[in-house]
Amino acid sequence: MELAIISGKGGTGKSSISAAFTSMQQPVMLADCDVDAANMFILFNPTHEEEQVYIGGEKAVIDYDRCNNCGLCISYCRFDAIKCVNNIVHILEEVCDGCKLCSRICPFEAISIVQNDKSRMYSGSFRYGKMVYGRLAPGEENSGKLVNIIRAKAREIAKKHNIENIIIDGPPGIGCAVVSTITGTDHTLIVTEPSASALHDLKRTIDICNKFNLKIWVTINKADINPDMTEHIIQYCKENNIAIAGLIPFDKSVVEAMVQCKTIMEYRPESLAAKAIITIYNNILG
Repeated sequence: MELAIISGKGGTGKSSISAAFTSMQQPVMLADCDVDAANMFILFNPTHEEEQVYIGGEKAVIDYDRCNNCGLCISYCRFDAIKCVNNIVHILEEVCDGCKLCSRICPFEAISIVQNDKSRMYSGSFRYGKMVYGRLAPGEENSGKLVNIIRAKAREIAKKHNIENIIIDGPPGIGCAVVSTITGTDHTLIVTEPSASALHDLKRTIDICNKFNLKIWVTINKADINPDMTEHIIQYCKENNIAIAGLIPFDKSVVEAMVQCKTIMEYRPESLAAKAIITIYNNILG
């Protein structure tokens, strides 16, 4: 069984809920597919049993034995990725798009295009089972491709170790990485919060999920801070036949748990938030 946990915007508490779900079962396979900002490894501190280089794109490099710092590449770069510092031309890797134009127009053939190999995928063990996650280097693209690789690895490890459930902590938004995260899952939980912007993003996320005929659940985090908006979101879900998995009240224990590098289930299982998360878990997987 694969459960993807996503959100239409960042900051809704998606990863806290993913972590809580993970700590409620053992053994479990955890796939951190939020590759632009992977942080589950900080919380769970997995061993590094395997490291795989991921080629996320290409970048330009300068051969300074050939370059005479003429600056022609600077004038042609539409990404503003090439600068002259102290009369020496430099390429900013985080900004470079790998478009190859600079290498084509360089009169001295001093610029070449190479593969960018700074992104990684890691897999290992942690206190609840097995974990796989990716870290996309700054400025890298093709996050959806890296997510596909992570999910394939998670399935492989789960099968090898007879792990039934795979929890996927997905990225926020509606981009390619989200599509790669939710495709083919058994359940998709969308985490939102009671605000106008969150509702707007929730609607867009639901539209994406509906294109793949997914089993969608919605949970509203910090639901009690804006009861009117919470009721508005509930009504919207009812009108669109979307199941509400449950409501989570605001609880400072969740933040305290993260400070201690623990899940809310480990830190304070008797808290209001923990009890609500248990209900949501049982509604989806029970």
